[in-house]
Amino acid sequence: MKLDDLREQINGIDEQIAELFIKRMELCLDVSRFKIENNMPVFQGGREKFILDKMADMFPDELKSSSQVLYQTIMDISKCRQYREFFAEQSSIQHFPLDMQKHCRVAVPGTKGSFSHIASTKPFKDADIDFYDHFEQVFEALENGKADFGVVPIANSTAGSVVATYELLKKYDLKICATMKQKITHCLAAKKGTGISDIKIVYSHEQALMQCSEFLKKHSLKGHTHANTALAAEYAAQSDQPFGAICSKECAQLNGLDILAEDIANVPENFTRFIIISKQTLCSKDANIISVILSLPHEKSALYRLLTKFSVAGLNLTMIESRPIANTDFDVVFYLDFEGSIRDPQVAMLINELSQDLAYFKFLGNYEDITGGVQ
Repeated sequence: MKLDDLREQINGIDEQIAELFIKRMELCLDVSRFKIENNMPVFQGGREKFILDKMADMFPDELKSSSQVLYQTIMDISKCRQYREFFAEQSSIQHFPLDMQKHCRVAVPGTKGSFSHIASTKPFKDADIDFYDHFEQVFEALENGKADFGVVPIANSTAGSVVATYELLKKYDLKICATMKQKITHCLAAKKGTGISDIKIVYSHEQALMQCSEFLKKHSLKGHTHANTALAAEYAAQSDQPFGAICSKECAQLNGLDILAEDIANVPENFTRFIIISKQTLCSKDANIISVILSLPHEKSALYRLLTKFSVAGLNLTMIESRPIANTDFDVVFYLDFEGSIRDPQVAMLINELSQDLAYFKFLGNYEDITGGVQ
């Protein structure tokens, strides 16, 4: 038999599969309408397991695992369609317009001249800036109503994610309402009259130390973590020891420090992404990024099945990252960013589906990157 003949047979089978798939999906919609009328849940675990076990028995051993993947995917697509019926009349998450031009109070980690402070001065034109020693104090200020907005770093192009920020987003019920990129230019600073050879310990935030690790290694300098870069500069200025600090030029100048070396990051094009957070769900009209946190069951193909939901909804995932959950046996949560707006019914239905289907799900916000609009 020729290759073209084999392909022709496959084409014929594909046409049959397509017809049967359409029929199956139509029947699934009928099932969802029946469930709605009779107040039944979309997901019925016993029924799903019964079908998977039944279908596995119909296949030879070499295809049993493949058949499980095939029918699990078909049933996941069916559930997605059924959820659309269930949530077709439900509105999206309640949100309010974002306005950063009005007078407000902004919580920022560090002190004047810190990178977070520099980033915060761009979008807020009429704001009172309050400084806090630690990231968590920024979150607490928002939760307690002491600030309208907070500005904290979430990722760096060289050192990766800022773990503390992700952990705090999970811990506190706050929302991301905007994001922006800030170019980071690190310098090594110390008290006047101090040379690089005099310095043994350099203080800075752990992210800055990672971003400048090659410089530290080259000069045999030991890095020591501090709450943030601005407070590290302040600490070096007040100490009677010849400590160094990795910070911004503005911080060095504000604290009366000598700049011993500039542009010391491992990579010249070094950027940090900052998020603006608030207690309310605030969305600009052009918000096009959604962030969520979720956990998945300890089941085979759980992550694959999650991705199926996004694929069925036609949504593009732009970031997925896992973080371990403290005091558990290697359990993790996933942080996801995807393109979309909560004003879109497809997105609203997916969020409803995830919140109903998963043991833990948290919506973190719908926002846009405002970097170009604040420079």
